[in-house]
Amino acid sequence: MNEQNIPIDIHIGKLLEWLVSRHIVAKNWHTRIPEIRNKIGHAINDMPSHEQLVKLLSGTHIHYFHCLQIIEILKTTEADTKSVFGRYGSQRMKDWLEIARLYERDSIYLGEAAQILVRNVNFELPSVKKQITKFDQLIDEALKKIQDQTATETVLNAQRAALCQKLGIKGENLRDEFVEKLKDLPKFYEEIAVLARELSQATQIYGKGSKNEECLPVLRHIIEKGNTTAYEYIHHEAPLSIEEPPVEIKLTIDVSGGAGNTANEIDFGEGDGGEIDFVNDIDFGGIESGSEVTLQTGDIDWGLDEPNAEEIDFDISLKDSGITIESSGMAGGVARNNEALTVLDSPIYREQFLDELFELEAFLKMRQFELSSLENSNTATFLFLEGMDDHTVKSISPIILDVQAVLERATDELLQHLYQLKHSEKYADVLAEKLQQKVTAVKKIEATRNILKEKIEQFKNEKTSIQPLVGKLTEQTKILQNKIAEDISKRYKNRPVNLMGGLNFF
Repeated sequence: MNEQNIPIDIHIGKLLEWLVSRHIVAKNWHTRIPEIRNKIGHAINDMPSHEQLVKLLSGTHIHYFHCLQIIEILKTTEADTKSVFGRYGSQRMKDWLEIARLYERDSIYLGEAAQILVRNVNFELPSVKKQITKFDQLIDEALKKIQDQTATETVLNAQRAALCQKLGIKGENLRDEFVEKLKDLPKFYEEIAVLARELSQATQIYGKGSKNEECLPVLRHIIEKGNTTAYEYIHHEAPLSIEEPPVEIKLTIDVSGGAGNTANEIDFGEGDGGEIDFVNDIDFGGIESGSEVTLQTGDIDWGLDEPNAEEIDFDISLKDSGITIESSGMAGGVARNNEALTVLDSPIYREQFLDELFELEAFLKMRQFELSSLENSNTATFLFLEGMDDHTVKSISPIILDVQAVLERATDELLQHLYQLKHSEKYADVLAEKLQQKVTAVKKIEATRNILKEKIEQFKNEKTSIQPLVGKLTEQTKILQNKIAEDISKRYKNRPVNLMGGLNFF
């Protein structure tokens, strides 16, 4: 095989070491580089205005092969300084020819070119590509966060809409909407009272079973008279007038307690010492303190000693006397404060009403279970089922369903919200804060999403700015790699040179 056709394979990582071991480049080549770099720095400061030179020198690390290109350009720009002997009188040309000569001494240019090639292949290009990959990852992560936050925002908005729907409000002006919604309470109570009328038979069964006809007093009152005022339930008669306490809803989530109010305290006219002198301060009508008081029998006129005193006529009618006697009891009274509330709206009697319903339901379920056990048993009678002769498991089931229907309506979620709004000072704040938390969280998500969008644009711009650098570095590295391979090939009778691990692996 012809020696000229045998390729020379050099790994890019061992290139510089290979050049030194073959005595192509001196071991101390790098010590002479600073002098050359210094001359290049001075020479660049005095360059002619030329488009190719500007493009060549922009953002590029000048090496030997660039110097050769600059000299070729200067041959055109400095052609008028060339003498008949082929020498140039231009200082610019002299400077760059001197730089090329220093590079070529002991093949320093080859050592520097190998070093630049290794740095570009192993560090510069991977670093730029890594930055681009990193920007792609950051963009993907930001987009994923935006998607997650959008999903969270949807959930929060849905939760707020669901709560508003449960409350029957829009959520725009909470206080006014709460006040308006409270007007539905009487309608709820009336529906419960209508359903409760179906429980008359259930209360009778409970009365017989418990042997207490006065059981379930609130429920029986609702069945018989409806949802009357608490005053009528207590006094067994309707009031003449009702002065229901006003309903006030204040949305003051941050409530700070002030000092105690003493405006309604009683002023006993205490002295400086804070004690009351009952002897000296009370006016006894001219009697001096400390004096003895003597009461005589003759001082009081009892009207018994007058011989001509008129006798009382007990036959005078009440109509003629002008005296009007009201009916017995509390008729004509005024229902105030809690007594002005309806039974189902009163905090005391509402709880008792619910307790009685639960008690009645439990009793009926137990009787149903006992009846079921009786049907499946051979025993003739059960003492604890006394009074249940007219009922079976089938007949008592609809009665239980009626009780459960009243319970379900009385414990309705919206009804409970409205009830708490009316009777709890802080419940309006609780609901408002719960709704506001959703709004605040959505606003935070929107702000974060806007920041992420700005970050994405920033990452895209930075990625766009460095993408051209990849092509530029690749092109320069490829040219440098070919130049080094050609130079080594000329030294070895034009044998083919393969620089392994270079751009062929990118």
